[in-house]
Amino acid sequence: MRFTSYIKDKLFCIVTYVAFFLVFWLMMLAFRSPAPLIRAFALLLFFLAAANLSWDYLRKRKFYQEFQYNLEYLDKKYLVLETIEKPGFYEGQIWHGAMYEINKSMLEHLKRYEESIRDFKEYIELWVHEVKLPIASLLLMCHNNRGALEKKYVEQIRRVDGYTDQVLYYVRSEHSENDYLIKEVALADLVRKTALKNKDDLLENEVEFSVEHVDVSVITDAKWMEFILNQLVNNSMKYKKKEDSSVIRIFARQDADKTVLHVWDNGVGIAAGDLPQVCKKAFTGENGRTHAKSTGMGLFIVKRLCTKLGHGIEINSRAGEYTDVAITFTKNDYYFRD
Repeated sequence: MRFTSYIKDKLFCIVTYVAFFLVFWLMMLAFRSPAPLIRAFALLLFFLAAANLSWDYLRKRKFYQEFQYNLEYLDKKYLVLETIEKPGFYEGQIWHGAMYEINKSMLEHLKRYEESIRDFKEYIELWVHEVKLPIASLLLMCHNNRGALEKKYVEQIRRVDGYTDQVLYYVRSEHSENDYLIKEVALADLVRKTALKNKDDLLENEVEFSVEHVDVSVITDAKWMEFILNQLVNNSMKYKKKEDSSVIRIFARQDADKTVLHVWDNGVGIAAGDLPQVCKKAFTGENGRTHAKSTGMGLFIVKRLCTKLGHGIEINSRAGEYTDVAITFTKNDYYFRD
């Protein structure tokens, strides 16, 4: 609260004080009052007015400075009223009461909104679990009757299965930490499970699947990391080149303080202008428009899960040549202490 702004706000009051002072001065002169008495009363009136304005400014300044400071540094700004005392001046009390009622109404509305979102997510989770059963049955029937069904039908059922997995993990990813089981996990096991899950698609798309130097262990959650690898492999197959032989390489590099897992493919790559945005929610980019139907959610979920698991992720690519996704697992010495 600046003093100059306060003076401008109180300008009418100051003009009133000055007018009263002049009227008083003229009246004292008209009644031929002694000069010392006039000067004494003038000084008294001046100091009374100055004291009144100063006291009013200082008490308001303290309140508003505390309010602005707390508002600036609070993450959840709607809780600012909980951090300040109720003001001692009347206008402030009216403002404080109004803000309290507004804040209360907003919190009640927010609570109802959060409850509706939670109910919806719970329903989606339940729905996905239910729909996964007939999808699993369809996949089993396709496997048992591989020669009787056309390839395109089997492919579409697999796509539906992949998208239902994506919905389930997206809904859970916001609070995925509640479902973490962080432990030492063998990368070779994760890669093997990912390869088995995508075996039919890899064979049908004639993709060479190469695995090197993954006989290392990292600290992560096996279930969520398997989903991340599955999303990356699916992306590699979705954006493979049609005219050339396709290759997906998964390999790991170890340093003193970290392990970096690479998922590399020789697909269509990512345009330089799209690369900084590929992990943004619903971003499809050039490839999503020209090569395949894309939701723009896969890499967004992968990035969110890596962040929550404490893993770094970096994507390097060159359009028409390759894409390399590197996931960094830092070594946790505390975990291995006896």
